[in-house]
Amino acid sequence: MGTPLPSRTEQAEEVIERLWEEYPDAAISLNFSNRLELLVAVVLSAQCTDERVNKETEDLFEKYQSPEDYAEADVDELSEDIGSITYHNSKADYLKSSAQTIVEEHDGEVPDTMDELTDLKGVGRKTANVILQHGYDLVEGIVVDTHVQRLSRRLGITEEERPEAIEEDLLPVVPEDEWKWYTHLLISHGREVCTARNPDCGECVVEDICPSSKLDREVDLASGDPWDA
Repeated sequence: MGTPLPSRTEQAEEVIERLWEEYPDAAISLNFSNRLELLVAVVLSAQCTDERVNKETEDLFEKYQSPEDYAEADVDELSEDIGSITYHNSKADYLKSSAQTIVEEHDGEVPDTMDELTDLKGVGRKTANVILQHGYDLVEGIVVDTHVQRLSRRLGITEEERPEAIEEDLLPVVPEDEWKWYTHLLISHGREVCTARNPDCGECVVEDICPSSKLDREVDLASGDPWDA
């Protein structure tokens, strides 16, 4: 029980195979109908639940339908419009600034390169990866959110701690045709079973190869802390 496979590549491939069987419909959970809406939703989702974002964007996407709408918006009003979102004041500024750049430098189109996307205010590599993958079907990397960060370490697929280092460490280990879906499989499993504080190891489809399994291991490799801490 709780014994990982001999190599990280084998471990990653087996985890992916089993999670596909468990979550065959794994997909992005943010609601959007175009690239601008995707950009807005992903910016809002930082340190905020997708469920909360989807609820807020129902009205937001009706009020703001173009980059010009965001670029010309009163930032205080925009902040009020996303008032239930974590750090809504900062994110309102990000959206307005990014929209201004899109209008002035990209002819009103959301950019389709990593460099151009990460030049937008409030857009880091994780956000850019999501936009490229789901807005342009361009897969240049792996989106490392809190679930991917936690489960990749917990499952012994990486020992890195920072998202940027984790992504770099995962790229040669995770099959390239799974880069896009690795994130959504781990998010699904992280929400349903392998939660941060109290994972349900008894119901986990990868428990027998998990070096952090509470059933026979003392330490959560995601945090490095004892399970009973």
